[in-house]
Amino acid sequence: MQPVPDYAHSVSEELKRRTHTGALKADPAQMAVAEQLDRVLSELKARKPARKSSALGWIFARRRASGQGIKGLYVHGSVGRGKTMLMDLFFEMAPVERKRRAHFHEFMADVHNRIHAHRQKLKSGETKQADPVPPVAEQIAAEAELLCFDEFTVTDIADAMILSRLFTELFARGCTLIATSNVEPDNLYPNGLNRSLFLPFVGLLKQYVDVLSLDSPNDYRLEKGDHLPVYLSPLGPDTDRRMDQAWAMMAAGEPEQAIEIAMKGRSIKVRRAVGRMARFTFAELCEAPLGAVDFLAIAERFERIFIDHIPVLNADRRNETKRFIILIDALYDHHVHLHASAVVEPEKLLTVRKGTEGFEFDRTVSRLFEMRSRDYLSAREDESAET
Repeated sequence: MQPVPDYAHSVSEELKRRTHTGALKADPAQMAVAEQLDRVLSELKARKPARKSSALGWIFARRRASGQGIKGLYVHGSVGRGKTMLMDLFFEMAPVERKRRAHFHEFMADVHNRIHAHRQKLKSGETKQADPVPPVAEQIAAEAELLCFDEFTVTDIADAMILSRLFTELFARGCTLIATSNVEPDNLYPNGLNRSLFLPFVGLLKQYVDVLSLDSPNDYRLEKGDHLPVYLSPLGPDTDRRMDQAWAMMAAGEPEQAIEIAMKGRSIKVRRAVGRMARFTFAELCEAPLGAVDFLAIAERFERIFIDHIPVLNADRRNETKRFIILIDALYDHHVHLHASAVVEPEKLLTVRKGTEGFEFDRTVSRLFEMRSRDYLSAREDESAET
């Protein structure tokens, strides 16, 4: 994401500036969401003093003391419409020191880790508080009064069963929530186990956020990525240069950062990430001790993956071959957009095809070819719309 100039005072102003410079297309749907984000910005700015210096300050101070935070936003819509961009603009402008922006899966992994740590303290006698949710919510609220979550989705029963109680505590402590999602609240955790126990959270969410649809007709992700290389071979300086150019174009000036995807008791390190996009070498993914659960976590976290320097997979690389097959399955099943560089074309990667491994790699080759198509990329949007 481009940096926000110091003179930008609102999300809508910054959208207008970028439209004027040609960096963005004018989009009424995006502007409508931006104006609602500006409403939250204005309330955050008004609450910031929260002292006796003004009548408005008294109002917000009383509101916060009574556990009523500023009403947030839940923005849903198809992929590629600019939801994340708008939330990131808002987050950068938000005049709040204690704020947190995270992918929702990462946040929930952190919550479960905190709950586990609390239970260990209870077991060792360090605390007498049997219910871990209130103290965990207290910790989170103390760290961030503004919570911004990208890709708000619920697929895990452990998450579903805890959300209502957790956010009841967070909202009671004055936290404000901004979230983006591919689905509206009523369609969260569809057909999930014990979904009736999850439904109170939907009602709670609607009470504390305004629900908005970003229904733009334009898929900017498709427009930007249409002419980018998807699979390049052979390896060499020219291929590296084209991969770097594609990465830079999709990053759009936003700086890379190293992140970690929290797993139970460990984490997956990602050296190069920009928003919903990550870049790996083949060695980082397939020579490391990673398995199906790790590749699924990566596929859920990112919608675009770059993989550099895929080698020939000979008899000495059986473990790497198996991981590569599982990796491509995970990316394909989640409709992740792939950019890859390899020593040869997909059908020539595996030098010897034997038994089950050979059959499975034939599927991998087929998927690598299909992942080059526009139909494949748009399938992610279609699936989200049907959810």
